[in-house]
Amino acid sequence: MTTGTGIPVVSVVGKSDSGKTTLMERLIGALAERGYRVASVKHHVHDFDIDVPGKDSWRHAKAGAAVSLVSSPSKLGMTRTMDHEATLEELQSLAGDVDIMLTEGYRRAGNVRIEVSRHARSTELVCEPRELFALVTDNTELEVGDLPVFDLDDAGGLADLVEATFLKGVPHGD
Repeated sequence: MTTGTGIPVVSVVGKSDSGKTTLMERLIGALAERGYRVASVKHHVHDFDIDVPGKDSWRHAKAGAAVSLVSSPSKLGMTRTMDHEATLEELQSLAGDVDIMLTEGYRRAGNVRIEVSRHARSTELVCEPRELFALVTDNTELEVGDLPVFDLDDAGGLADLVEATFLKGVPHGD
Protein backbone atom coordinates (compact mmCIF):
# COMPACT_ATOMS: atom_id res chain seq x y z
CA MET A 1 0.00 0.00 0.00
CA THR A 2 1.22 3.46 -0.82
CA THR A 3 -0.63 6.70 -0.32
CA GLY A 4 0.02 10.32 -1.13
CA THR A 5 3.45 10.11 0.47
CA GLY A 6 4.45 7.19 -1.76
CA ILE A 7 5.89 5.25 1.17
CA PRO A 8 4.90 1.58 1.06
CA VAL A 9 3.19 0.35 4.22
CA VAL A 10 3.41 -3.30 5.26
CA SER A 11 1.54 -4.47 8.36
CA VAL A 12 2.55 -7.43 10.52
CA VAL A 13 -0.54 -8.94 12.14
CA GLY A 14 -1.42 -11.97 14.23
CA LYS A 15 -2.72 -13.10 17.55
CA SER A 16 -1.14 -11.92 20.79
CA ASP A 17 2.13 -13.72 21.60
CA SER A 18 2.41 -15.11 18.07
CA GLY A 19 5.82 -13.54 17.41
CA LYS A 20 4.88 -10.28 15.69
CA THR A 21 7.43 -8.15 17.55
CA THR A 22 10.23 -10.68 16.98
CA LEU A 23 9.42 -10.75 13.26
CA MET A 24 9.30 -6.95 13.16
CA GLU A 25 12.76 -6.74 14.76
CA ARG A 26 14.20 -9.24 12.30
CA LEU A 27 12.53 -7.72 9.24
CA ILE A 28 13.58 -4.19 10.21
CA GLY A 29 17.13 -5.45 10.74
CA ALA A 30 17.24 -7.29 7.41
CA LEU A 31 15.98 -4.28 5.46
CA ALA A 32 18.20 -1.82 7.34
CA GLU A 33 21.26 -4.01 6.64
CA ARG A 34 20.42 -3.69 2.93
CA GLY A 35 20.55 0.09 3.22
CA TYR A 36 16.85 0.90 3.47
CA ARG A 37 15.48 3.50 5.86
CA VAL A 38 12.64 1.82 7.75
CA ALA A 39 9.94 3.48 9.83
CA SER A 40 8.08 1.34 12.35
CA VAL A 41 4.74 1.85 14.04
CA LYS A 42 3.36 -0.21 16.91
CA HIS A 43 -0.43 -0.06 17.24
CA HIS A 44 -1.90 -0.04 20.75
CA VAL A 45 -5.60 -0.33 21.43
CA HIS A 46 -5.21 1.25 24.87
CA ASP A 47 -3.59 4.42 26.14
CA PHE A 48 0.17 4.26 26.58
CA ASP A 49 3.03 6.38 27.81
CA ILE A 50 6.47 6.33 26.19
CA ASP A 51 7.96 8.93 28.47
CA VAL A 52 9.46 8.12 31.85
CA PRO A 53 7.32 9.33 34.76
CA GLY A 54 9.09 12.08 36.65
CA LYS A 55 11.33 13.19 33.76
CA ASP A 56 11.00 16.76 32.46
CA SER A 57 9.18 15.91 29.22
CA TRP A 58 6.70 13.72 31.12
CA ARG A 59 6.13 16.59 33.53
CA HIS A 60 5.56 19.00 30.60
CA ALA A 61 2.95 16.67 29.08
CA LYS A 62 1.23 16.12 32.42
CA ALA A 63 1.14 19.90 32.91
CA GLY A 64 -0.91 20.19 29.74
CA ALA A 65 1.45 20.49 26.76
CA ALA A 66 -0.39 19.33 23.63
CA VAL A 67 2.95 18.39 22.07
CA SER A 68 6.04 17.48 24.04
CA LEU A 69 9.37 17.06 22.24
CA VAL A 70 12.67 15.66 23.47
CA SER A 71 15.65 16.53 21.29
CA SER A 72 19.27 15.43 21.38
CA PRO A 73 22.05 15.31 18.76
CA SER A 74 21.06 11.73 17.84
CA LYS A 75 17.31 11.43 18.55
CA LEU A 76 14.01 13.28 18.47
CA GLY A 77 11.02 12.05 20.42
CA MET A 78 7.51 13.41 20.44
CA THR A 79 4.31 12.83 22.35
CA ARG A 80 1.16 14.54 21.17
CA THR A 81 -2.35 14.44 22.53
CA MET A 82 -4.85 13.30 19.93
CA ASP A 83 -8.60 13.64 19.51
CA HIS A 84 -8.64 10.64 17.14
CA GLU A 85 -6.51 7.65 16.32
CA ALA A 86 -3.95 8.61 13.69
CA THR A 87 -4.55 7.13 10.25
CA LEU A 88 -1.81 5.31 8.40
CA GLU A 89 -1.61 8.31 6.05
CA GLU A 90 -0.99 10.67 8.98
CA LEU A 91 1.67 8.32 10.33
CA GLN A 92 3.31 8.15 6.91
CA SER A 93 3.64 11.93 6.82
CA LEU A 94 5.19 11.89 10.31
CA ALA A 95 7.65 9.16 9.30
CA GLY A 96 9.41 11.58 6.99
CA ASP A 97 12.19 10.53 4.65
CA VAL A 98 12.03 6.72 4.75
CA ASP A 99 11.78 3.96 2.15
CA ILE A 100 9.14 1.80 3.84
CA MET A 101 6.92 1.83 6.92
CA LEU A 102 6.34 -1.43 8.78
CA THR A 103 3.45 -1.52 11.21
CA GLU A 104 2.63 -4.00 13.93
CA GLY A 105 -0.97 -4.66 14.83
CA TYR A 106 -2.93 -2.80 12.13
CA ARG A 107 -5.13 -5.77 11.32
CA ARG A 108 -7.70 -3.80 9.30
CA ALA A 109 -6.15 -0.44 8.42
CA GLY A 110 -3.54 -1.50 5.87
CA ASN A 111 -3.88 -3.30 2.56
CA VAL A 112 -0.62 -5.25 2.76
CA ARG A 113 -0.59 -7.71 5.64
CA ILE A 114 1.89 -10.34 6.74
CA GLU A 115 0.37 -12.66 9.30
CA VAL A 116 2.43 -14.43 11.95
CA SER A 117 0.87 -17.65 13.16
CA ARG A 118 2.57 -19.83 15.77
CA HIS A 119 1.10 -23.33 16.04
CA ALA A 120 1.50 -23.38 19.84
CA ARG A 121 -0.61 -20.20 20.04
CA SER A 122 -3.37 -20.99 17.53
CA THR A 123 -4.24 -23.19 14.57
CA GLU A 124 -6.38 -20.49 12.92
CA LEU A 125 -5.45 -17.29 11.12
CA VAL A 126 -6.83 -13.87 12.10
CA CYS A 127 -7.12 -12.88 8.43
CA GLU A 128 -8.43 -14.73 5.42
CA PRO A 129 -5.59 -15.92 3.14
CA ARG A 130 -6.92 -13.66 0.34
CA GLU A 131 -6.33 -10.65 2.64
CA LEU A 132 -2.65 -11.52 3.14
CA PHE A 133 0.55 -10.67 1.31
CA ALA A 134 2.48 -13.47 3.07
CA LEU A 135 2.29 -15.87 5.99
CA VAL A 136 5.02 -16.55 8.55
CA THR A 137 4.35 -19.75 10.47
CA ASP A 138 5.55 -23.02 11.92
CA ASN A 139 2.21 -24.68 11.12
CA THR A 140 2.54 -26.73 7.93
CA GLU A 141 -1.13 -27.74 8.13
CA LEU A 142 -2.54 -24.30 7.32
CA GLU A 143 -4.27 -24.20 3.91
CA VAL A 144 -3.42 -20.89 2.21
CA GLY A 145 -3.32 -21.66 -1.50
CA ASP A 146 -0.60 -19.83 -3.45
CA LEU A 147 0.19 -17.41 -0.63
CA PRO A 148 3.95 -17.11 0.03
CA VAL A 149 4.75 -18.93 3.30
CA PHE A 150 7.90 -18.41 5.37
CA ASP A 151 9.29 -20.17 8.42
CA LEU A 152 9.29 -18.19 11.67
CA ASP A 153 13.08 -17.82 11.39
CA ASP A 154 13.19 -16.77 7.71
CA ALA A 155 13.15 -12.98 8.00
CA GLY A 156 15.73 -12.83 5.20
CA GLY A 157 13.44 -14.61 2.77
CA LEU A 158 10.55 -12.36 3.76
CA ALA A 159 12.79 -9.30 3.33
CA ASP A 160 13.63 -10.55 -0.19
CA LEU A 161 9.90 -10.62 -1.04
CA VAL A 162 9.24 -7.18 0.50
CA GLU A 163 12.26 -5.71 -1.27
CA ALA A 164 11.36 -7.17 -4.67
CA THR A 165 7.71 -6.12 -4.38
CA PHE A 166 7.93 -2.67 -2.83
CA LEU A 167 11.51 -1.39 -2.88
CA LYS A 168 12.82 -2.58 -6.23
CA GLY A 169 16.29 -3.07 -4.76
CA VAL A 170 17.14 0.63 -4.62
CA PRO A 171 18.19 1.64 -1.10
CA HIS A 172 17.50 5.13 0.21
CA GLY A 173 19.42 7.88 -1.52
CA ASP A 174 20.64 5.78 -4.46
